Amino acid sequence: MDFLRPASWEEALAAKAEFPTAVPIAGGTDVMVEINFDHRRPEYLLDLNRIGLLREWEVGEDVVRLGASVPYTQIMENLRTELPGLALASRTVASPQIRNRGGVGGNLGCASPAGDSHPALLAAGAEVEVESVRGSRLIPIDEFYTGVKRNALAADELIKTVHVKKADGPQQYSKVGSRNAMVIAVCAFGLALHPETRTVRTGIGSAAPTPIRAKVAEEFLNAALEEGGFWESGKVITPSIAKQFGDLASGAANPIDDVRGTAKYRRHAVGIMARRQLVWTWEQYRGTGNGRSLEGAA
Repeated sequence: MDFLRPASWEEALAAKAEFPTAVPIAGGTDVMVEINFDHRRPEYLLDLNRIGLLREWEVGEDVVRLGASVPYTQIMENLRTELPGLALASRTVASPQIRNRGGVGGNLGCASPAGDSHPALLAAGAEVEVESVRGSRLIPIDEFYTGVKRNALAADELIKTVHVKKADGPQQYSKVGSRNAMVIAVCAFGLALHPETRTVRTGIGSAAPTPIRAKVAEEFLNAALEEGGFWESGKVITPSIAKQFGDLASGAANPIDDVRGTAKYRRHAVGIMARRQLVWTWEQYRGTGNGRSLEGAA
């Protein structure tokens, strides 16, 4: 196994062009586990730890540009207001040591359906900026996951930055696991309210071959909120709406039975998380005074 260690982003792109099978490594959370257990033996490892720009972030007027190697700890500490869903997801990642090393780029590159950041990125409507010596492009998060542990990257491309719109409404994230830390998700769910466009987006992890959105549940909820005048009034979400949303989210899942949980349990848990998160985020929305009359407030 050869070890490539570029000193700049330009050198990294050149190395990836010359050695397209090279596996990028930064935090190494997933890659090193696979190598240590001899599940993977790449011909080349492409070390990105000397590339400073991958650990930088920029908060713009509307969008946060998040370097692929910004550690989860930095997201938790510095971007809780701008990216609340992703900050919540970051708190569930492994241990403090791994949160200090791992970043969103690694999750995206591995494209595991159980990656902790995926539901939050889907719910937020992120875009992934990738680059090669041929140029750069933005890939909408909905188009990024192409199969089990497969993504839309070309062989010579590297993930540079993730573009995430600053939250304009409440966001939530939940993860079910066999313990509180150092655990792969049995299933996970993310929800984001977008009051500016009067829409809701979701993200489901570890309950389908790829991270997915519960699109039918979103369409139902978007229609129910609009037709019922909920955005303007800020009135309480009815139990029937919350239940139907949870049921539809559960129906979007396409899980399997494995050592972490059964398909039946995963569907059930996704539905419960969806229903609870809807109640939590909507109460947050009402509490900020976004609804005009706040009808039904306690």
